Amino acid sequence: MFRDLLNRLSGPEPSALAPSDTQLALGALLVRLAKSDDEYAVEEISQIDSILSARFDLNQVEAARLRAEAEKMEAEAPRTEDFAASLKDVIAYAERSAIVAAMWEIVTADGRMRDDEKMLFEKAAHTFGVDPSDLER
Repeated sequence: MFRDLLNRLSGPEPSALAPSDTQLALGALLVRLAKSDDEYAVEEISQIDSILSARFDLNQVEAARLRAEAEKMEAEAPRTEDFAASLKDVIAYAERSAIVAAMWEIVTADGRMRDDEKMLFEKAAHTFGVDPSDLER
């Protein structure tokens, strides 16, 4: 399942993602960011569930299931920059901007700003082509 999605994203002509694939890809990026400091804190897990729930109108159980699937996909996903670049080609700017805003929520979820998390966030935002001023609106 994950391999098929990852193959479609990295193929010669990626196409728009189905809503369920977009949800899974966003979840995987959030998990990747949360794990980037080698601590996958309860606060980060809770924040991921909250973001997925609010963003995709899911109840708590559905959001937790999606996060669990996203954790599996994250383990198989390519380097963050490559993953973000492949998503950039198939997700509209407004959605990418919302994803970057959600990623920032994960960076700050545990109350600690770690350099590795911030660096990964900045790389992903840059790769997504999101203007930081758009996040302040």
